[in-house]
Amino acid sequence: MDVSIELTYKTPKGTETIFTSDAMNSEKALLIAEDLLKTGRLKNIKFIDSRDNSWTLKELKKFMDGIQTEAHNITVYFDGGFDLQTKSSGLGVAIYYDKNGKSYRLRKNAMNDLLDSNNEAEYAAMYLSIQELELLDVHHLPVKFIGDSQVVINQLSGEWPCMEETLNEWADKIEGKLEALGIHPDYQLVSRKHNQEADQLATQALKEIEISSTTEMEN
Repeated sequence: MDVSIELTYKTPKGTETIFTSDAMNSEKALLIAEDLLKTGRLKNIKFIDSRDNSWTLKELKKFMDGIQTEAHNITVYFDGGFDLQTKSSGLGVAIYYDKNGKSYRLRKNAMNDLLDSNNEAEYAAMYLSIQELELLDVHHLPVKFIGDSQVVINQLSGEWPCMEETLNEWADKIEGKLEALGIHPDYQLVSRKHNQEADQLATQALKEIEISSTTEMEN
């Protein structure tokens, strides 16, 4: 979970001012906050998450201690590809997460012959990523979902209306699943260049190259 630090700093002569940091992951925020507290000049310190919830130092430490044995700090890359000639779709997902003090990457792809468009394939890839999160027992956590589909990202984030019935059904299905798992999505649109891993997995699925792996990442 990413948070920003908000603190009130007091000089030895009593002058006060409020500082707010950029967003950073909770582990880093806690380290910085505890180091700042050693100065003895902080009058107040709190943490603000992406949903504008406020956390005290004690609350955030307790939360982080509780999730260390579960997947957290999760970033999902997804992509879908559609072959007009074969009417087949390739779905690709890469999930990065931390667990027990280590970092992991999960890579998964799948072929689907029941879809009718590239946009539907993108939605299906997004849904596949949520299914993988459920298998990781991810629940009641913020998750970054990164993709290069303007349609999916903008419709799910509420920036664009979803007028097509089929895509609306996918959106409802995804939102229902996220709500059931208690996952708070943070949708981010990137260029295809910055979504190459998921794109490659989707392309491999179209070539009937099955990928399903979890790898520990070097820090």
